[in-house]
Amino acid sequence: MKAIVKYKAGHGNIELRDIPEPFPGRGEVKIKIKAASICGSDLHIYKWDIGIPTKVPFVVGHEFSGIVTEVGDGVEGVAPGDRVTAENSRYVCGRCTCCMTGNYNLCSERKATGYAYDGGFAEYCIVPAERVHKLPDNVDFITASLSDPSACVYHAVQELTGINAGDIVLITGAGAMGLFSVQYVRSNGGIPVITGLAKDKRRLDVATTLGAAKTVNVENENPADIINEISGGEGADVVIECSGDAKAAGSALKLLRARGKFVQVGIFGKPIEFDLDTVLYREIEVIGSFSQKYTSWKEAIKLYSQGKIVAKPLVTDILPLEEWERGFRKMFDGEAIKVVFGME
Repeated sequence: MKAIVKYKAGHGNIELRDIPEPFPGRGEVKIKIKAASICGSDLHIYKWDIGIPTKVPFVVGHEFSGIVTEVGDGVEGVAPGDRVTAENSRYVCGRCTCCMTGNYNLCSERKATGYAYDGGFAEYCIVPAERVHKLPDNVDFITASLSDPSACVYHAVQELTGINAGDIVLITGAGAMGLFSVQYVRSNGGIPVITGLAKDKRRLDVATTLGAAKTVNVENENPADIINEISGGEGADVVIECSGDAKAAGSALKLLRARGKFVQVGIFGKPIEFDLDTVLYREIEVIGSFSQKYTSWKEAIKLYSQGKIVAKPLVTDILPLEEWERGFRKMFDGEAIKVVFGME
């Protein structure tokens, strides 16, 4: 079968290859991939500054959806023909405190599909049955392939942070995480303000259609002026940092009110300088949000089905797997918001 393979460590070292078709073992499910989207962390895999454990060679891709074609021994509740998506937590120990409390996304032994196990940029993918989520009839494959980022933001906003009606929320970064954040903040009655660069005009326009109260091009406008105007000079209640840019994070921290919340969602790919004295003097609550878990997926997919959260406005390009280089280039250049490999 055709697959996009990271064949050795280092910058680049990715190519389209023909590899053997996989088959499910006990407790596993085989999925015929119908749609798979490029994540920002896939770009970090390309640059090889990813902090998530990997094991080369591996098939890239962890955001996907498809149809179950085969199940291994011992699988119950999932059958051939089911329309599904799947979490990327491929292996966790099942014994540590994080696993036992349902927070297996933080298991120190966690290994993920598309990083340490073969992922979804291929014709077929194998996943554990317990990580599979069936799709409601009204959730299409393209939408479902973006369940991972939506679940990540659900985890950050709903499960870890909590947004109150009227909260002013500054979102830095107008990629998929930022655009999902706009929707989740808005659904809680919050006031989302999202920042980006001049090249992000298309993304910021989408943010407006998704409910952003204000979009800010930081190259032409000062976010501090916007936040001070909206908040009466008090500052933002919450910052959701989705850009993975050190300068953006530092600037956003200064725009929080005393006792506000700073939520880190984006990946920097390296250590950065961060003003912890500001955290101390203003009693800022700093929250790290990594990946997602069962509850995040369950609720994110339910919200898709209810039409309260949407994904298709984020999809700017649908390409065949053979055009993976073009897709990655569009993502690196910021030309695309989300590139999906369609394998209908």
